[in-house]
Amino acid sequence: MYNLYTTGKTIAMNKKKYALVTGGNKGIGFAICKGLLNAGFEVILAARSLSKAQDAVEELSSPSNVRPVVLEVTDDNSIHQAVQELSQHINHLDVLVNNAAIYPDEGVNILNISRDLLDRTLNTNTLGPISIVQAFLPLLEKASSARIINVSSGYGEISGLSAEVPSYCLSKLALNGATIMLAEALRPKRIAVYAMCPGWVRTDMGGASAPRSPEKGADTAIWLATEASLSQSGKYFRDRKEISYC
Repeated sequence: MYNLYTTGKTIAMNKKKYALVTGGNKGIGFAICKGLLNAGFEVILAARSLSKAQDAVEELSSPSNVRPVVLEVTDDNSIHQAVQELSQHINHLDVLVNNAAIYPDEGVNILNISRDLLDRTLNTNTLGPISIVQAFLPLLEKASSARIINVSSGYGEISGLSAEVPSYCLSKLALNGATIMLAEALRPKRIAVYAMCPGWVRTDMGGASAPRSPEKGADTAIWLATEASLSQSGKYFRDRKEISYC
């Protein structure tokens, strides 16, 4: 026998579209959460603390469709706790946006940056997204057409590398490489993986003089989450157009 209530609940869950955004409490991540809500997703807003996540949820127009979760991308225990918590409430994950990142290169260059600073940036901006994909893969595999979106940067392009921004450039260059490898590995599972550059955006990281709004910076990520095809997996985008990693 089967439980009719449980079966009906499972069917309802399967019809919903779920999206998780790391670093979703501010800047581009928050704008991505807003855009995905408007596109009909149930949004999981991940932040480094529950209070930051909850405060951000309260600012959204449809907070009932947003679930706050603690996720520290450099801490495997935090990542796995998030998976365990969310697995009690959702049975698949349609979209994963690896947005959380740091930009700690002020006052350093490639000739004087410390190993510790390089480690911290790479751990956050590159190794974190890889670990998150690995941990959430069981939920991604249960979606009909899952998509992973890695928020990269022009600083991660070969032509954009700068000796004055060493750890951030290297971390985003490596994230672009990880995007290509993840796309190859996940293609048989019909899970698409994309990298995107939001441009120079007015955020805590980009500064007040940046020409783009967070909403403009988020637009390509939302487009990738809703319209891009599996055949575009492994590609790199800016302003909804494919660009070169070089």
